[in-house]
Amino acid sequence: MAKLAIDGGKPVRKKFLVFGKPCMNSAEERAAVRVLRSGWISTGRESHAFEKEFAAYVGAREGVAVSSCTAALHLALVLAGAQRGREVITTPLTFVATAEAILYTGARVVFADVDLRTGQIDPEDVARRVNRKTCAIVPVHYAGYPAPMDALMRIARRRRLTVIEDAAHAVETWSGRRKVGRIGDYTCFSFYATKNLTCAEGGMITLQDSKLAGKLRMMRLHGMSKDAWKRYGSKVSGGYDVPEMGFKYNLTDLQAAIAREQLKKVRVFWKRRQAVVRRYEKYFAGHPLVRTLSYGPGTNAYHFFPIFLNLARLNKTRDEFLAALSAENIGCGVHFTPVHLFSHYRKILRLRKGDYPNAETLGLSEISLPVYPSMTPRDVSDTISGVEKVLEMAARR
Repeated sequence: MAKLAIDGGKPVRKKFLVFGKPCMNSAEERAAVRVLRSGWISTGRESHAFEKEFAAYVGAREGVAVSSCTAALHLALVLAGAQRGREVITTPLTFVATAEAILYTGARVVFADVDLRTGQIDPEDVARRVNRKTCAIVPVHYAGYPAPMDALMRIARRRRLTVIEDAAHAVETWSGRRKVGRIGDYTCFSFYATKNLTCAEGGMITLQDSKLAGKLRMMRLHGMSKDAWKRYGSKVSGGYDVPEMGFKYNLTDLQAAIAREQLKKVRVFWKRRQAVVRRYEKYFAGHPLVRTLSYGPGTNAYHFFPIFLNLARLNKTRDEFLAALSAENIGCGVHFTPVHLFSHYRKILRLRKGDYPNAETLGLSEISLPVYPSMTPRDVSDTISGVEKVLEMAARR
């Protein structure tokens, strides 16, 4: 039996396979150079064009470009009335930014557990936790799989709550026959370096209300009634007002130009990631030592591929498994340590291990396998071989 690389054996591949890698070429380079040579690199013509193109892509009336998905969530929560004395329900199986954005407003974070089969927030647990203080629900489309939006929207409409979708993983996701980006009251996307559409950093809020979109555009830039492009971009248009407090959350033209080129490739990139995931699904389906997620009707964005270790049948912890897989030169990730287990959230929310058992079962046994468009068939085979090698050596006899 082959020795694990971490124990001195030969790794499954010579060169390390990174977990995530942006896919860009000369088109993005030309777009960036065009903006640099234009003399205008902050929010302007490119940013406004990207807003329109992205909104059209998801089928929303409005798109508001911002500096990150966290910024998008924060702004949407402010408009939803999140503040001290109010509560917002979300999932603990998410990146910490989802909960952080709620805390920025002064509102209290209330977690609802997830469905073990899908990893998505459980609508029945959401309904149990709604009370007179609740102002919003923030579902997360975990790993690009669609959250149960029909059930969540029914709860929200019955209780007059705002739904803000965390779609950081879900640029290409459909929930049933509806595209993510036009279902909830607000949908927040991420264009971070590892995301399916990237411009290094950035985010977008899509919505159907043009009046609220105008308010978001003021809020993203200090509450000013005119941004710099309107003041200085082509014609001097006089002064401006600051009708309310805002933030510094605008997206630059340099980023937007890159994002516009990425948007043109979304479908091609999606099909390449789909091919990677299909191979993973075929191999790991019914595997005795790991399990995978199932999901409801809709289209998966294939942001990453989570597997969940059957730790009771392994002689390694999840972290030991990760270290062994990394030594085989296979990059992998963890998505996510449940937020309520972090020390800050245990302290301020008075939570403890065991409060959300399903999220803990998934989050503490999860490993994310690499999924990106430039992966070759050999990369996928090596990943599968690396995981299987570690599983074989770690299986309890």
